[in-house]
Amino acid sequence: MTTGGSSGAPRTLAEDLRARDDDALAALLRARPDLLAPVPTDLTQLATRAATRTSVLRALDHLDAFTQQAAEALAVTADGCPYDTLRELMTGRSPVAGVGEALDPDVAAAVAGALPRAVAALREHGLIWGEEDRLRLVRTARDVLAPSAATPSPTGLGPSVAEATAGMSPARLQEVLADAGLAATHDPSSAITALAGLFADPERFGALLAEAPEGARAVLDRLVWGPPYGEVRDATAAVRAAGAGTPVQWLLARGLLLPAGQHNVVLPREAALALRAGRAHRTPQPVPPAVAPVQRTAKTVDATAAGQAFTAVRTVTDLLKEWQTGGPAVLRAGGISVRDLRRTAAALDLTEPQTAFWLELAYAAGLVATDGEVDEAYAPTPAADEWLLLPAERQWAALAAAWLAATRTAGLVGTRDPKGRALAALGPDLDRSLAPRVRRGALRLLAALPLGAAAGRGDLLARLRWDRPLRAAADALREDLLGWTLEDAETLGVTGRGALAAHARPLLDSAEGLGQDRAAALLSPLLPEPLDHVLLQADLTAVAPGPLVAALAETLGVLADIESKGGATVYRFTPDSVRRALDAGRTAAELQAFLTKHSRTPVPQPLSYLIDDMARRHGTLRVGAAAAYLRCDDDALLTELLADRRASGLGLRRLAPTVLAAQTDPSTLLERLRAMGLAPAAESADGDVLITRPDARRTPPRTPPVPVPDGPPVPDAALLGLAVKAIRAGDRAATAVHRTPSDPPPGLPRTPAADTLATVQSAVLTGESLWIGYVNAEGNATQRVIAPVRVEGGYVTAYDHTADEVRTFAIHRITGVAELAEDPS
Repeated sequence: MTTGGSSGAPRTLAEDLRARDDDALAALLRARPDLLAPVPTDLTQLATRAATRTSVLRALDHLDAFTQQAAEALAVTADGCPYDTLRELMTGRSPVAGVGEALDPDVAAAVAGALPRAVAALREHGLIWGEEDRLRLVRTARDVLAPSAATPSPTGLGPSVAEATAGMSPARLQEVLADAGLAATHDPSSAITALAGLFADPERFGALLAEAPEGARAVLDRLVWGPPYGEVRDATAAVRAAGAGTPVQWLLARGLLLPAGQHNVVLPREAALALRAGRAHRTPQPVPPAVAPVQRTAKTVDATAAGQAFTAVRTVTDLLKEWQTGGPAVLRAGGISVRDLRRTAAALDLTEPQTAFWLELAYAAGLVATDGEVDEAYAPTPAADEWLLLPAERQWAALAAAWLAATRTAGLVGTRDPKGRALAALGPDLDRSLAPRVRRGALRLLAALPLGAAAGRGDLLARLRWDRPLRAAADALREDLLGWTLEDAETLGVTGRGALAAHARPLLDSAEGLGQDRAAALLSPLLPEPLDHVLLQADLTAVAPGPLVAALAETLGVLADIESKGGATVYRFTPDSVRRALDAGRTAAELQAFLTKHSRTPVPQPLSYLIDDMARRHGTLRVGAAAAYLRCDDDALLTELLADRRASGLGLRRLAPTVLAAQTDPSTLLERLRAMGLAPAAESADGDVLITRPDARRTPPRTPPVPVPDGPPVPDAALLGLAVKAIRAGDRAATAVHRTPSDPPPGLPRTPAADTLATVQSAVLTGESLWIGYVNAEGNATQRVIAPVRVEGGYVTAYDHTADEVRTFAIHRITGVAELAEDPS
C-alpha cells in the first residue's frame, strides 16, 4: 500500500509497486504467477508484464463477480477516480426529481461493506494502483472493460458524450446545446463539457426530462440498463426541437440520444448514469449467492457412498481383467473405436458413457496404457498389478485422487471437435484444464454445508459463476462440467445421494499422500470385510457371499468364469475355465487342494471329475512353432484330427506318426483346436510346456497422463521470497545513480575473482541463494539469482531461479556475487 500525501503519489505502476512492501509484492506474484516466468529483473519489468493484455485478461478471469464489477465501474469513470466516487458508482445515490431508482438500503449497505475488500483484491492482483483519492485502473484493463461499439461493457453503459459526438460537426453541437437549453460555447470541447455537465446535474437533468413528451421516457427505459443502442430510420438527420415530431426526435434534438450510425442511436454514458441514479450496475453482487442445503442423514450418505465406492473398485478390477490378455487396438488418431467401446461395455454390463468414464479413470490413475508395440493396443500397466494387491479402501482412494486431478473429461466422448471429428474414449483432445477447478469448487461447496447435506445443481452453478465469472463459451463448458462432476462423484462414491461423504473430505483438504491415507482410513469400516471362502455347489458353480481376498479372487477368476454379480458373486466352472487354470501351470492336485481349502462345502463330485478329466486330456496335443506343428504320442488322435472337416482350414500335414505340420501360426492353431473341444498345450522350442499366465500382457512401465494446467502453478513461499529479493536487488541496481565509466552495466554486482569463488563455494555448503552478474559468450550481461549446487573445473552448477532450471556457469564470466539481503535504506 502506498503511503504519504498526494504530493508523493506514484506516477506510474512501477512507482506504486516500488512503494509496496515485500508482503504486498509476494501477494501480487502469488495471485499472478504468470509474472514469474522468468523472474523479472526489476520492478519496471514486473510492471510492464503486469500491464500486458494476456496477463491482465488472466488476472480478470480469476476475480469474483463483485470484484469484477468494481473494476468495471472504474473503467467507466475518469482515470484517477476517488474512492468516494467509486462507492457512489456501486451504491448509487438518492433519486432527484423522480429520476432513477434507488438501490435497496440493505443491498447498498452490503455493497459499501464489501467494496474495500474488492479494491484490496484489485490492488493485490496489480490491476489498480495509486492512493484512495486517485485510484487508477491499469490502462490495458480499462481498454478491456470500457464500453465500445465493438465490445459493450458488462455494465450496459455506452460511450461517453465526448466519444459519441466525435464525428459531429461544431454547428450541430451548438444546435443540440441550444435545444437542451444551454448557452452557446466557443469550441466543440467546451460544448461537450457543457452537455455532459447537464446530464451529471440531477436537478437540471430532471427538469429537462419533465418537459419530455409521452413515450420519451419509455424509449430511455429500454436503453438505460443496456444495451444502449437502438435502431431508427434516420439517425443522422439534424432534427431541431421545434421540428421534432416523435419521442426519438425529441431526444435526438436535445442530445439525450446521439447518432451511432446511419440507422442507430446510442444513449450516452452520462445520461444513462443519471437515469440510473448514478449506479454502474443494475444488480450489484456484494455477497455470493447462498447454496441452500438439502438435508440428508449423514449415516445414510456415507453408507450409500461406500457402497458406490466398493462398486467402483470392482468395476475397475473387472476392466483390468477384461483387458489383461490384451485390450483393444489403438486407432490411428488415438483412442479406441466405437466397436471396441461397445464390446467393453457389454463385457462390463454398463452403458457406453459409463464405460468411457471408467476407461478414462483407469487411464488417469495409470492402470491402463498403450503397449508401444507395432500393432499398438491397450493393456494394463505394471502399476495395475500393485493396485490390485491393495485393500479396497486404498484402491478407491487412489482412483478418487486421480479423478480429482484429471483434466481428461469422459463426458466429451462421442461429441465432435471444432473440425467435426468424433472424440474417442482414451483419445486426444479430451483434456479440459477447467475440469479440476470445477470438481474441487463444487465439492468444496458441498463440504461447507452441514454434514450429510446436499445441494441443488442450480445453486452450485450460481455460486461457481460468482466465484469466477467466465466468458460465454467457457461458462457453457463449466455448466456441462458441473453436471458431469455431480454424476461422476455419485458413481465413484465421492458423494452419496448428492451429499459429500465423510471419507471424501480429506481428499479436498490435505496433501495428496496424507489425504489418501485419511480417506482410506475413514472408508475402511464402511466396506464389507473380504472373505477367504466360497460355497461350492453341485451344478458346477461357486458362490462368493461377499468380496473375496485378493489372492482368492485372482485364482478363482482364472479357474472359473463370473456368471453373475451383486451382493454375492456366482462363478461357473467350465472345461475352458479349468483348461485356463491348467495353462497357467496349476496341476489337478493343486486345484483340488485349493478348492478344498477355500470352500465351506465339500467339493462336489462333478467338479472333481471335470478337473481330473481336463487334466488327463490337457497337453496330450502339443503345439509348437515351425510355422506351427502338433505333437502327440497317440497317433490315432492325429489321424482322427486329419480326417476332421473342422480342421480343413489349418493346412495339416503328417510329418511323422506323432507329428503334424500346420500352415498357420501357433496361437491361431491353439484357438482352433480348443474350439473343437480339444485341450492342446503350447510348447517351447526345447519341447517344454509353456505356462501362460493371465497377467502376461502388460505394458512397459508407464506414468499416468499429466493434467493440463489451468495456467502456471502457484509458487511456494520459498520461491516467492527469493523472487521478491531478486526483484528488489535488481531494482536497486537499475535505479542506482552513482556510477563511473569503469563500472559494470547496471544491475551487475562486482567482486574480485577470489571472493567470487569463495562466496560461491560457501553457498554450496550453506544452501543459500546468491545474486550474480554474468556475461555470456556473446558479451551480453545479465543478472541471475542462483542456488549453487556444485563447483568443479572452473564451473558452478546451480539452480537458476530466473530461468527456473538447473544451469552451469563459467566462474570466470561471473562479474561478481552478492547476498540477497534487504535494502538497508
